[in-house]
Amino acid sequence: MFPSGVSGNPESGGTRLMSPARDRMPAPSKGRILVVDDEAEIRESLEALLELEGYQVDLASNAAEGERRLESRVYDLVLLDLMMPEKSGMAMLRDVRERDRQTPIFMITAYGTLEAAVQAVKLGANDYLAKPWDNEKLLIEIGRAISGQRLIDENAQLKRALKQRYSFPNIVGKSDRMLRVLDLVSQVAASRSTILITGETGTGKELIAKAIHANSPRVEHAFVAVNSGSLPADLLESTLFGHVKGAFTSAIHNKKGAFEVANKGTIFFDEVGTIGPETQSKLLRVIQEKEFTPLGSNEVVKVDVRILAATNADLRKMVEEKKFREDLYYRLNVININLPPLRDRREDIPLLIQHFLEKFSKENEKFLDANGRSVLRFEAEAMQLLLDHTWPGNVRELENVVERAVVLAATQIIPLDVLPDYLLHAGGIRLRRSENGALPPDASLFEIVADFERRTIMEQLERCNWSQTEAAEALRVPLSTLNQKIKRLNIDVKRRGEKAN
Repeated sequence: MFPSGVSGNPESGGTRLMSPARDRMPAPSKGRILVVDDEAEIRESLEALLELEGYQVDLASNAAEGERRLESRVYDLVLLDLMMPEKSGMAMLRDVRERDRQTPIFMITAYGTLEAAVQAVKLGANDYLAKPWDNEKLLIEIGRAISGQRLIDENAQLKRALKQRYSFPNIVGKSDRMLRVLDLVSQVAASRSTILITGETGTGKELIAKAIHANSPRVEHAFVAVNSGSLPADLLESTLFGHVKGAFTSAIHNKKGAFEVANKGTIFFDEVGTIGPETQSKLLRVIQEKEFTPLGSNEVVKVDVRILAATNADLRKMVEEKKFREDLYYRLNVININLPPLRDRREDIPLLIQHFLEKFSKENEKFLDANGRSVLRFEAEAMQLLLDHTWPGNVRELENVVERAVVLAATQIIPLDVLPDYLLHAGGIRLRRSENGALPPDASLFEIVADFERRTIMEQLERCNWSQTEAAEALRVPLSTLNQKIKRLNIDVKRRGEKAN
């Protein structure tokens, strides 16, 4: 008796696969499969079965043809006959595996022996099927193998993308202070040491933490970020250490904590200064003993996790005020990386602006050239305002401003009026003057242009009796643009208008 859907004499190699029910409609392609078999009936039977299941199928009648197809196209799986003339399936398997270790390969044969199966597996076969086989089981195994390999490929792609995204070349900065930071990151990334990353809000502390992880031996394992400041104490402990069913009212099932998820990888504590005293104590134990106990459990869980922490608070001062454990502070602060605020590395601002213009132009699919590069740029006055701003929100604030500008931009040159009001109001130009009231000899081109523009606007306002509406019409600019320039150039319209009246 043969399995369901199979007929013929297995010893003669004449296995015939019966097609599934006729009313079964072809499904969308699930992948491409190569069938290599010297018997036409086997090839045609497998082709019918697989195509009705939704696969695309290519056929090869011998090993040489099969290898040519593998060289010219990527396949999701190969069904390879063991016994073929001229070159056996086993020899083809050996040759293919020398250059391709990923593609799943199933060996099929009418002469199945344990020795042949063992040899095939040693050479890299993923499965070994003896004729006759069960159609449904074959389809299940094929689906499982293709899905498994796709998961492996997707995971590898994600890890490559993570490494590329957070590798040092993608952290924007050429200032001496940032280059010193990146030098330090390159030195400590491969170590096991705990690192404390300090700096103001928005300076990129998590970005640096991810760069450390991506360039460390732990890159193949998880990077788990925990925002300590956003969680209440009881929820933070459950998040970090996990819990067992019944540990508290809403604990309806067991849950792994961040430390267990990050085992062999990296855990990143953002705003570590907000952790409460009790959790600080438990965190200290994990660092020292490399173990913890989930909430509601008596079982100790051992972990190997690298700890990175970040804070915008002065932990040293918090220690002095008894708000943060001194022993935990020293455990966390083995190596300190301090990120400078953006106002202290102004030479990086043009690079960051260009970086964000590229990023958001691509995300919004706006103003891209034939090579996919952004053609957007800020007009001179807008660019000068961005360079002059003190950026209390640091890189994050700059990123938000550039994103807004890209979204609102109607032309390749981004005008001043797309910048947020708070930036325009805070960005008044204060021109340097010599004792006689003129610009100094070393005045920049921007200062010269701004001075000329200021005098031109004031002269027009005086001719219009300080009516901004009439002046805008005379200067042929929108009233909103004139108002913004008046604010930027520190022209006191109200006081001069009162004098005129």
